[in-house]
Amino acid sequence: MGPRITASADVSPTARIGDGTVVWHLAQVREDALLGENCIIGRGAYVGPAVRIGDNCKLQNYALVYEPAVLEDGVFVGPAVVFTNDYFPRAVRPDGTLKTGDDWRAVGVACRTGASIGARSVCVAPVTIGRWAMVAAGSVVTKDVPDFALVAGVPARRIRWVGKAGVPLEQEASGTWVCPQTHDRYTERDDGTLTEAESEPAIDSTETRSEVSINAGPPPAAASRR
Repeated sequence: MGPRITASADVSPTARIGDGTVVWHLAQVREDALLGENCIIGRGAYVGPAVRIGDNCKLQNYALVYEPAVLEDGVFVGPAVVFTNDYFPRAVRPDGTLKTGDDWRAVGVACRTGASIGARSVCVAPVTIGRWAMVAAGSVVTKDVPDFALVAGVPARRIRWVGKAGVPLEQEASGTWVCPQTHDRYTERDDGTLTEAESEPAIDSTETRSEVSINAGPPPAAASRR
């Protein structure tokens, strides 16, 4: 199944759109942009030249993703979110003449796997949103966001940790956090970052049965039937 592009969308012939991706009304996808499979590009959204978007991403209505942004798999970009690309924006040079593309260097926003950006947030490039991190609606992100962090405010600051389900984590013990929905556990490191807790090694049931039979001694004699 190929992509679905509505008649009113403006998609460059040099853009590459993955199978199952839907580009809705009035959206614009510029030249050489790369969109993965099963993405949703909402009404009026903008994807700049050579922007790269992974599989299973959602760009909600009127989100503006300027080049050279990179979105990994499973990224959510809420309505009216803006990814900037010019840290010192000016329309003109000091002499008053109009600036061209040669007068500035574009810088981008990178969103790692599973990250979510809430409605009307602004990400001021260059900045990286970590894996499974969440940016609250209306925030202005000016610094890198760690993996699994929930940030909010202007400028955005970390207020909680979140898991892959997007639900705020609850502290179980010092340095250990748990998701109330999935029960997955996470470990907070000394450097202030969060990682998925290492799972305990699986028990070999065959080995366990052998140990039980060895430790249990010989089986009891069968009762004689009368």
